[in-house]
Amino acid sequence: MAPMHVLRCCQRGLAWIPVIFIALVVCWSYYAYVVELCIFTITSIGKQVVYLIFFHFSFIMFVWSYWKTIFTKPANPSKEFCLAKAEKERYEKEERPESQQEILCRAAASLPLYTRTGAGAIRYCDRCQVIKPDRCHHCSACDMCVLKMDHHCPWVNNCVGFSNYKFFILFLAYSLLYCLFIAATVLQYFIKFWTLCRRKSAENCPKNDLQETHSHAKFHVLFLFFVAAMFCISILSLFSYHLWLVGKNRSTIEAFRAPVFRTGSDKNGFSLGFRKNIAQVFGDQKKYWLLPVLTSQGDGLTFPTRLVNADIEQPTAVSSSEPNKSEVIVSPLSESHNRLLNNEQHTNSTVQHVAGSPIKSAPNDTIAIAISMESES
Repeated sequence: MAPMHVLRCCQRGLAWIPVIFIALVVCWSYYAYVVELCIFTITSIGKQVVYLIFFHFSFIMFVWSYWKTIFTKPANPSKEFCLAKAEKERYEKEERPESQQEILCRAAASLPLYTRTGAGAIRYCDRCQVIKPDRCHHCSACDMCVLKMDHHCPWVNNCVGFSNYKFFILFLAYSLLYCLFIAATVLQYFIKFWTLCRRKSAENCPKNDLQETHSHAKFHVLFLFFVAAMFCISILSLFSYHLWLVGKNRSTIEAFRAPVFRTGSDKNGFSLGFRKNIAQVFGDQKKYWLLPVLTSQGDGLTFPTRLVNADIEQPTAVSSSEPNKSEVIVSPLSESHNRLLNNEQHTNSTVQHVAGSPIKSAPNDTIAIAISMESES
């Protein structure tokens, strides 16, 4: 028992190595830019002031968002998703999977669950002993179930999910801004130092201010540009990918494995349109979008769900008179899951009634949409 405890402590300690590496690189970049570049290399006072102001703004926002991503605890399922003591005992004693599913179905009857396993069963975590809410997954590194889990990031030594996904996006954004600013402002001095290094062996090389700079400053400035450019390329690709995920309202897990609903798997099952997808992560108040404070909508346990299987951002019109078509009625969802869609439907119904073309709206607690789908041959 003791060796396992020691091994677990060693694993937790080693998990901080990537974070320590990033912290050391950031501290060195601060010294190289502020001291070696702005103080020892740049001679213009005005340029020094401008560079230092913009540098410290990007540096503070980058460190702030990075700190929030690391030390924000992942959100876990609430107690209502835990089995009662009697049900848990019956579940553990039961050996047949069918009987275990019956127990889970009874326990999940009052819970807002719309996703299932690939086989259509209730999603249950034997490790945490909880019924998994929608978009919740178990993280083996954190050894816990995480609400709206995206992935476990070793560079922050934390699980990225509902509680810190906005912080993670801002961390990528401000780290990219930080690296781009450093690379853009260091480029001209990098070129000059690189040229001087190549002409170092020339005999009658004219001296200038850059040649009189401390010799170690050349190394810091040259290496600073290489590091900033390298991180720019890697962060840009990752940041672009996560922006695409936010626009589609998907997690990294859902991008690789589509969530399974009662009507089948649907990769766009949680997509509400581009604007509402952005609001799901960043909130309704735009003044807080660029600040690493929690403004994400919802509680991480339930999510608004779209009612059609087609991508609403790329609609396809299908004629009901075409042959080989069959209608599928999607099961109605609860009012809490469809509050956004119900509000839009009520607004559209009111506008059409005022225009002289009243329509008969569906009840608030029941929405059924017929979808025309091609039958399998």
